[in-house]
Amino acid sequence: MPQLAADTKHRVAFHLNGRKVEVLAENRMLLSDLLRHELGATGTHVGCEHGVCGACTVQVDGAPVRACLILAAQIDGADVRTVEALTPTAQQLSPLQAAFREKHGLQCGFCTPGILMTLDALLTTRPDASEQEIREHLSGHLCRCTGYATIVAAALAAVEEIRKEQKYNA
Repeated sequence: MPQLAADTKHRVAFHLNGRKVEVLAENRMLLSDLLRHELGATGTHVGCEHGVCGACTVQVDGAPVRACLILAAQIDGADVRTVEALTPTAQQLSPLQAAFREKHGLQCGFCTPGILMTLDALLTTRPDASEQEIREHLSGHLCRCTGYATIVAAALAAVEEIRKEQKYNA
């Protein structure tokens, strides 16, 4: 029987929510486990553990990815953002979070962090996203509480708020 390598950990250095992080991660450790259990980023929820529900969605180099489908070792050198990075300050919500609050875009809240990270990535690249684009981006997320109507309404409200901010700052 082949012997296991003595070194079963990888040194992984990356940025987490703007902060430099360096950890030793087990060979088979998932990014979701690293974030939640080693780094305390518990806003990243783990649902199905098969990449189907979208609850664990985070951003890696600006793109939404399922943290339950990527190994921690694969993010070496990357920029990782979790839902904790969305709030500009502890006392202030992002326009997207404020819209979710105002439009009741969540109920139990389990799916919300992944949805927020997907919509944040969309609105960063397409601040004038249409309802159709929003719905397409949400298609990879399962929410059993809201029926998506309030989530879409919240995303559209965030688009409107971003438009106002862009006009004001122009």
